[in-house]
Parts: sequence; structure tokens; C-alpha cells
Amino acid sequence: MWNAYRKRRIAYIMSRFPKLTETFILYEILAIEKQGAAVEVFPLLKERTKTCHPEARQIVARAHFHPFMSPRILLAQWHFIRRSPGKYFTLWLDVLRSTFGSFNFFFGALGIFPKTVLFAYEMEKLQIQHIHAHFANHPALSAFIIHRLTGIPYSFTAHGSDLHVERKMLDKKLRSALFAVTVSSYNKNLMTEECGEGVRDRIHIIHCGVDTNLFQPRAERTNASEFKGVFQILCVASFEEVKGHRYLVEACRLLADREIEFTCHLVGDGPLRRKIETQIEYSKLADKIQLHGALPRNQIITMLGNADAFVLASVPTKQGKREGIPVVLMEAMSSGLPVVASNLSGIPELVEDGISGILTPPKDSQLLARALAELYGNPMLRSRMGKSGREKVLDEFSLEKNTSKLLKLFDRGDLGPSIKASSRVSFP
Repeated sequence: MWNAYRKRRIAYIMSRFPKLTETFILYEILAIEKQGAAVEVFPLLKERTKTCHPEARQIVARAHFHPFMSPRILLAQWHFIRRSPGKYFTLWLDVLRSTFGSFNFFFGALGIFPKTVLFAYEMEKLQIQHIHAHFANHPALSAFIIHRLTGIPYSFTAHGSDLHVERKMLDKKLRSALFAVTVSSYNKNLMTEECGEGVRDRIHIIHCGVDTNLFQPRAERTNASEFKGVFQILCVASFEEVKGHRYLVEACRLLADREIEFTCHLVGDGPLRRKIETQIEYSKLADKIQLHGALPRNQIITMLGNADAFVLASVPTKQGKREGIPVVLMEAMSSGLPVVASNLSGIPELVEDGISGILTPPKDSQLLARALAELYGNPMLRSRMGKSGREKVLDEFSLEKNTSKLLKLFDRGDLGPSIKASSRVSFP
């Protein structure tokens, strides 16, 4: 089977790269390459980040980064206008008409269209055989444009806020795609309600996965039933409203009021960090809550090994943002940790309440604190939930297994025989 995939040249499109909070894309690409396919990466934007996973550097070095406008982009427009002026201008009209009425999608389309045309030119020169876009919004639109210009088949993965906030043009992108992937049954039902029952069979549920060999349970405590140490709580999440940090901090205040000995570690960065720092200071929890900033994967693995429980207090936002199935929960469960998470969107498809963790209603700090207190007071429960969570991830959320499923779907496109691709792209 792997010999067949060595014939495949696949292009990946994503919003930003390398984005620290979207490592599931990075490790999916690496897993696909490990199974024999050749992957070219076409980010819509280059992410400026101080922290970068070491594994991302090799892909950054060969990724196709472009500005929004350049002489090469203008030459790409002329290339497709000369080849088929009707197709080029009809596509412009179709995209603008289909996105009209949405500020985000309409002006996003104006911004990415010229760059995407250059992507199309480069993909033809590289003899790309399939395009996969991560996120149902602008990356999927980019893949749609390239498909219309070149005929290269495409697919896309819908995750969370890219699907939940706004679904402009989703039906057209879905019906033009070879197939679509989404990470949860919740999302598949949402997409079917939006686009009609006729598309249900085109949507495949493939969970994001984690490297279960890398995220391993720590050694058991000598005697879990007699644990009397400081309870170590870990949360890895960007400081955004959808992650619900304010409710976790309030839950920590309630734990402190109960005189529970704990330390809560917050890993991540983002626009709300200063606001959360202020809340921590106001709640007099500076000695209980530690902020570590954004960390690379190897340090997160170490922190997972030192933690007693993992928590993610996700909430829906006023704009409609909500989680898909957070990969960080998979990593925690693969590491043998019990998790406390919100009963929201696709999360219950990963975390089985009372079995591998505890689900609480979003925005309920009281029940969040109660769940953490229950895990604190019952080490054997933590151990039992941690083992169940590990088994769940091994069965349904393995990176290797789920990447193989995705490759089989790519293979549906009858990508044809092996072809020699040029490693250099230039205009005639």
C-alpha cells in the first residue's frame, strides 16, 4: 500500500504556518510523508512566531510563502488569462458573487485570489495530484479556485470556528470537492443541515490524531491511594475567549477557598493573557496559578508527565466560535491523564463523562471546581480515568491510523501513474 502512496504528490493549504496552536496540521503532514507521499505546503500567510516546533523548521524552509501581490503573482494572472480568459474572469465573478454579503469572506476572497492563482501555476509545474485544505473557510476557498483553474481534485477538513461562525459558500466548496473531512459527528450533522442530505456521503469523519508513542503515560505513583502532594493541574490553550480561562481561574479560587493544595499551570499565549493575569492578581491566586507562555511540544510533554489532571474550560463565544475536538485533550488522554472539559460540540465524542474524564457545562465554574476537587480527592479515580482515556485515544485518535484513512480517501481521486515533478518553478 505504501508503494502506491509514493506516487502521490499532495499539496496542503492552510491559513497560517507554522502556527503553534495548529500543530495537528504539522504532524499530519509529517505522518503523510512518513507513509510515502510527497507533500508541498502552501500557506496563505507566514506566521510570525517566537516559538516554533523543531519539526516545523524543515517544512518552513521549503514552504511556498508569497506576499499578497508581487510581479510573479501578476505574471500568474496573465498566464491563466492567456490560456482561458473566459474561465479566469468567470471564476472571479463566481467567487465574488458567492461571498458577497460577508465582510470576512468577500474581502478575504479579494485578498487571497491573486496569490491563489500563483499557487495554481506552481502546483501545475510541480504536477500536484491532489490538494488538501485545512479549514473550511479561506483555505478551502483557495483549493476551490485552484481546482476550477487547473482541474486538480481537492478536499478539505472542517474543524471548529471555521465551520461554526459562518458557512458562506460551504455548499459550493463541498459539492466541488472530491470529498470533505470533519473531526466530529457534531460537525458532520451541522454541514448536512446547511448543505442538504445529498452531501452527507461526501463528508467523512476522521479525527485529528496524536502520536501515541510520543505521548505516553508516566510511571505510576508508588501508592496512588496515599497521594498527599500538591495537586498539579495543567491547561494548555491560547488565551482566547473560546478557551474559557476566566472560568478556570474562578474555579481555582473556589478550590483555594476549600483549602485544597494545588498548582494550576497555564501554558499558552494570546490576546486575553493580560486580562487573565489581572484576574489572577485580583483573586489573590498568584501563588496558585503559574503562567508559562507558549512552549514547544517537548516541554509540553514534560509538563503532561508532571501533571495530575488536565483541564480545558471551553465556551461558545458571542461570535459563534466553539471548539471542534481539541487536540490537546487527545494529547493529555494519550499521556494517561484524567481530563475535565466542557460538554460542548464534539468534545463528548472524545471525553466519555465518568469514564475517561468529567464533562461540565460551559461557563460553570462551580461544577468545574467540583470536578477538579473530586479528582484531587480520589487518586484511584484519576488512575482509572487516565487508563480509559489512553485506550480511547489508541482506538480512535491515533495519528498513524487516522492519517492512513485520509490517504485512502486521497487515493479515490484516481491520481494516475507516478510522474516526475520539477523542483523548480519559474515562468517561461
